[in-house]
Amino acid sequence: MDQTRKVVVVPTYNEAENIIPLIDEILETVPDVNIMVVDDSSPDGTGDLVAGVAAKDKRVSLFTRTAKEGLGRAYIAGFKRALAQGYQVILQMDSDFSHQPRHLPAFFDAIREYDLVLGSRYMKGGETEGWPLRRKMLSKGGNFYARMILGLPYSDLTGGFKCFRAEVLKAIDLDSVNAQGYGFQMEMTYRAHRLGFRILEIPIVFPDRLRGESKLSGDIFWESLGLPWRLRALRIKKDNKN
Repeated sequence: MDQTRKVVVVPTYNEAENIIPLIDEILETVPDVNIMVVDDSSPDGTGDLVAGVAAKDKRVSLFTRTAKEGLGRAYIAGFKRALAQGYQVILQMDSDFSHQPRHLPAFFDAIREYDLVLGSRYMKGGETEGWPLRRKMLSKGGNFYARMILGLPYSDLTGGFKCFRAEVLKAIDLDSVNAQGYGFQMEMTYRAHRLGFRILEIPIVFPDRLRGESKLSGDIFWESLGLPWRLRALRIKKDNKN
C-alpha cells in the first residue's frame, strides 16, 4: 500500500445537498485518503453535516472559517493547514460532483511521477457534459486567451480539479495569491510552471452540477480576463531584474 499521506481539500458554502454523498464516494473510491472540508460557515448546515461524519470517521475533518472570502482564500487556508499537518500530496476538488471521485486514482497514480497534475476537460479523452454551446465556447475561448498571453502549453488553465505535491505549495508564496475562481486556478498553475515543476494534464469528464447553485460571479469572470496580463507583466518585470 502507498504510504504517502494524501488529503483531498474540498471548499464548501451551502453544499448540504452534495457534501455527504461526495465524502462517501471519495472514501469508497480511495479508502486510504483523508478529506478536509473547508467550510465558510454555510448557513444551510453543511458544516454540521461534516462534523457529524468527522466524529465517526477519523479520515474526515472540518475546517470552519468565520467569513466567506471566496474560493481562492478557502483553498489557500486549506493548503496551509494540510502542509502544517504534514501531508505530502494535496488534491483540490469542488463539492458539486462536477469533479468526479472516479478520477481520483488517476491523479494519485500520476502524482508519483509529477509535481502537479491537472484535470483537463479539453485534451483528448476529456469532455464537458450538460453544457450549452455558449458556455463551452466561452470556456474554451477563455482558456485559449490565457494560454496565448501567458505562453503556457496546458489545455485547461481554468479547471479546479488538480493535485499538488507538498513541495509545490511550499515553493509558491501562498499569501501573495489573491485571485478567485477561474483566476485562482490559472495563477496557481502559472506559478508552478514558472518555478520549473513537472506538470502533467490528464483527461477528466466534467458534468454540470445537478444540485445546488453555482457560486461564481460576474466579478470572478472579469477578474479572469485581466489576470493573465497582470501575471505576464509581473513575469517580465522579474525577468528584467534578473
